[in-house]
Amino acid sequence: MREVTFQSLTRRAEIGANCYVLDTGRARIALDSGMHPKERAFDALPDFPLCPDGSLDAVVVTHSHLDHVGSLPVLMRRNLRAPAYMSPVTAEFAEALLHNSVNVMSAQREQEGIKEYPLFTHRELDGLVRRWEGRQPGRIFELAETGVRAEFFDAGHLPGSVGVRLNVDGLIIFYTGDVHFEDQTILKKAEFPTDPVDVLVLECTRGAAERNPDYSREAESKRFAAMISRALERGGSVLIPVFALGKTQEILMLLHELKGRGLVPMDAPVHIGGLSTRMTQIVDRHTNDVRRHHAGFRILESLHGLVKSKKGERISSSHPGRIYALSSGMMTEKTVSNEFAYHFINRPENALCFVGYADPDSPAGQILASAPGALVPLDSVFPPVPLNCEVGQFDFSGHAPRHELIDYARRLNPRKILLVHGDGPALDWMAKALSLAVPECEVIIPLPGEKIVLAR
Repeated sequence: MREVTFQSLTRRAEIGANCYVLDTGRARIALDSGMHPKERAFDALPDFPLCPDGSLDAVVVTHSHLDHVGSLPVLMRRNLRAPAYMSPVTAEFAEALLHNSVNVMSAQREQEGIKEYPLFTHRELDGLVRRWEGRQPGRIFELAETGVRAEFFDAGHLPGSVGVRLNVDGLIIFYTGDVHFEDQTILKKAEFPTDPVDVLVLECTRGAAERNPDYSREAESKRFAAMISRALERGGSVLIPVFALGKTQEILMLLHELKGRGLVPMDAPVHIGGLSTRMTQIVDRHTNDVRRHHAGFRILESLHGLVKSKKGERISSSHPGRIYALSSGMMTEKTVSNEFAYHFINRPENALCFVGYADPDSPAGQILASAPGALVPLDSVFPPVPLNCEVGQFDFSGHAPRHELIDYARRLNPRKILLVHGDGPALDWMAKALSLAVPECEVIIPLPGEKIVLAR
């Protein structure tokens, strides 16, 4: 066997511009191609110069969140003969999200003077999409003419998400991408292989967080419903910051269930807008997918009380008795949820519900770290706002808790485990825990740019 290596093109060992290159000795394959959400211009890209232009033979995309697909047009421009493989649903989401990214970058060029933006154009993206190859989970296929056989497995993270098993001349590598091993409101849990592999590339998003052993999604859902109902009963409204893809649709379906059980008022309007509507349209097109709950239910047609903002309309103020599920989930500056919060969090009758991860440096993270009444900076241009509303955080994560990741690694019993997609504390905790759980295995935290030999 030729020497097979793995190289991380992420600039730092963290969650960000995820991109990894597998070199089989006769072919090079990229795993994901993300964009860092906290960086700008070329600093937001993976370290592409580590991979010479034209050297890639294929790209595999596990799912359509921007930290995994946001730089794909740039990577494909640098590698004009490399097709990109993904699930058909991921392809639909990715095309819509990347066109939206062009619009966002164009606005940032005007507003922030970032002359490098946009990093790609609508026309260029339309051309690159023709080189995307859709593959369904459960079918083995060859990556271009590399000799590498691949198979997708449902990851349970968001619609279309997959993990990928690669067979390189008998060397079996499994890359999880982002995974969840528990049922969500719409999605069923991951269906990953359990037969042994040689190398496991494992996400570690929640590695630093210990989940309450008494946790249950049912109890968390009831706590969420109680907070919403309290706010509506006292004449307030509810803001739920959500990511347009995945989390929006999960929360809308959860609200549908809670209304049906009488835990949230049936007549409470639920507002969404902007990109969330476009993403929900795609989810609705796949309503009869066998890998989802609520088969046949179309959110935009059937969710009681759903209010969609018109194209280009910004939801700028709240009204009593209403629920607002607005992006972005971390309330990033210049997003709808961030602008909405200026006239929302200062009112004590309102409630702010966080339903996913919040980076400590983001406005959402700052709110969660603030005491009631504290002044919270939401935007660097505007003055801070007093935090007077009720605030709650709920665990509806689309990522597996750390104990389930360890259990999965133990079942596969690989020779090597490469830990990716986590911040420093998460990676360190997982490395120590896995060294104890799978003592015969070599556990590695790939350093940016480092080439790790998988076989020779």
